[in-house]
Amino acid sequence: MEKQYAVCCGIDVHKKLLVACLRTKETTTVRSYGTSTQDLLDLADWLTSNHCEAVAMESTASYWKPVYNILESHGLNPMVVNAQHMRNVPGKKTDVKDAERISDLLMHGLLKASFIPTKRQRELRELCTYRKSLIADLGAEKNRLQKMLEGGNIKLSGTISDINGMSGKALMDFVLTGEVFDEKAYDRLIKEKKISKRLKATKGDLIRDMHGCLTPLQVKMINILRTHIQELETHIQELTDDIDDQLNKEEKEPVN
Repeated sequence: MEKQYAVCCGIDVHKKLLVACLRTKETTTVRSYGTSTQDLLDLADWLTSNHCEAVAMESTASYWKPVYNILESHGLNPMVVNAQHMRNVPGKKTDVKDAERISDLLMHGLLKASFIPTKRQRELRELCTYRKSLIADLGAEKNRLQKMLEGGNIKLSGTISDINGMSGKALMDFVLTGEVFDEKAYDRLIKEKKISKRLKATKGDLIRDMHGCLTPLQVKMINILRTHIQELETHIQELTDDIDDQLNKEEKEPVN
């Protein structure tokens, strides 16, 4: 069978161990490495010094990612494969045999590389994924805050459209002082422009719904939740800015 590469390597990837089989037309050499950054750099140096043309590894969990990143940075043409047929190879399964089998299939061009986005695309995906998870966390914390207020019989969520908006924050600041929210307090907040005149609730509705009974523990929990919400909003905005910086002009146009 015709050989596609003069020198190639197959790697069996595990959480704490890599078994690499470097194959040439005449020889086969197997080495084991750890998975620390220094170990991966040593692996890359070994492959580079032997003029390795291509490297293949199975897509094992997420363990392949740091290996791929370092080999890619060294120009070693790494590929990730989902080689189902390797599971059908007869005989006892061992790390060495797996690495040898991967290198043999790679040398003869029998492996199909899985699609791996570019480094820039992978980093952008990580930013977007993390931002999405923080948005989910933010929504959960806002719901907890609303339930905490309801537990103290503060009915803000049914009175104003957004308890985390400017007016909602000002009203929560007030209620956490322990003062009674009456007409004088309402007029003062309106005069200081801390709450909007365009609230859907009337003055009477707002005074009634702001009359609750928060325990010291509830006050503490509300303050913690509000701090966490603010932190999440800050991090989400930072990630949004980072994502915007990563996008080029053509990619931004569909978004806008």
